[in-house]
Amino acid sequence: MEPNITEVANRIRSLREDLGLTAAQMAEVTGRSVEEYEAQESGAKDFSFTFLYKCARQLGVDVIELLTGENPHLTGYSLVHQGKGLSIKRRAGFEYLHQAPFFKDKLCEPFVVTAPYLPEEQDKPIHLSQHAGQELDFIISGRLRFAYEDHIEELEAGDTLYYDSGRGHGMIAIGGEPCVFLAVVLKPQASDIL
Repeated sequence: MEPNITEVANRIRSLREDLGLTAAQMAEVTGRSVEEYEAQESGAKDFSFTFLYKCARQLGVDVIELLTGENPHLTGYSLVHQGKGLSIKRRAGFEYLHQAPFFKDKLCEPFVVTAPYLPEEQDKPIHLSQHAGQELDFIISGRLRFAYEDHIEELEAGDTLYYDSGRGHGMIAIGGEPCVFLAVVLKPQASDIL
């Protein structure tokens, strides 16, 4: 199931209005100008997972509620078979398959991510994003160039990366083929938010 961008945008707007938040407040939280935020909230411009994650935190909901309109409800365990999951296609062809979308009160957001190989990205600076918390990435197949502020690392199948995602980071597939990796986005602890 691929979330509909207009429906997601409408849920964000409705929740923002219900909480009495302004577009300017949400723009600040998401690190965008008011114009950029409004374009995303209207559904005129697509959004990244980082944007959704920051909106969900500010709005006090699980990111899955923004994507599907459903509250996560599983409490014992969640099983997602190979190649399945809640599909989120964002950021220049990246596909995120959420591996536990309906598990309630998750301590992390687990994804199988496919980063496309794009020849036009190979000689450009890697776009950096940031979100509160930490992240673990395990390379399943292909190769990945990872940028962390001023540092560049190249990873291949079997490599594991763990980092503070509150600092600038980004990645692209290298080596002429897509890179598939498990990304576990760990939510910040309450003491980290204060």
